[in-house]
Amino acid sequence: MKDSHAEAKHYALKLLSYKGRSEKEVEERLRKKGFEKAVASSAIRYLKSIGLIDDAAFAEILKREALGARLLSVNGAKRYLFSRGIPADVITGVFAGDENTDTGNAKSLIEKKLRVLRDCPAETAKRRLYNLLARRGYSWETIMSALKDSNFNQEDKA
Repeated sequence: MKDSHAEAKHYALKLLSYKGRSEKEVEERLRKKGFEKAVASSAIRYLKSIGLIDDAAFAEILKREALGARLLSVNGAKRYLFSRGIPADVITGVFAGDENTDTGNAKSLIEKKLRVLRDCPAETAKRRLYNLLARRGYSWETIMSALKDSNFNQEDKA
C-alpha cells in the first residue's frame, strides 16, 4: 500500500486534469491505485479546501449535460448523477424545482429522432421512439403526452 500524501495529491490532481470528478470517484481511483484510506481522505480534504473538488458545483455541470446535451428525463439525470458518485442530498438540492423539463426534453428528442426514422413504418417508428424515451428515464405519461403532441402522425408515416 502506498502512503505518501504528496503522491496521492499529485495523482488526484492528475485525475482532475483529465475530467471533472466527484469526491467519490477520486477516492475510488486513489484506493484503486493503492493508496490507504487515510491518505486518500487527506488528499481529498486538501483538494476540497482549495476548491478543486466541489460535488455541488460538479452536480450542476452534470445536470446541464444530462438535461441539455443528452436529453435525459429528470429521473434519468438523477440516476446519471448518482452513478457519477454525487451524494443523494446534493442531487435533491440540485434538482429542486426542475420537474417540468421532462415534456420539453421528450419532444426535442422525438423531433431529433424523427429525422432518422422518417422512412420507417409508423408503428415501428412509434415503438422505437417509445423505447428510446423509456431508456432515457421518461415516465409512461410523459412519453404518451410527447408522442401525442409531437408532429408524429400515423397518416404521415403510412
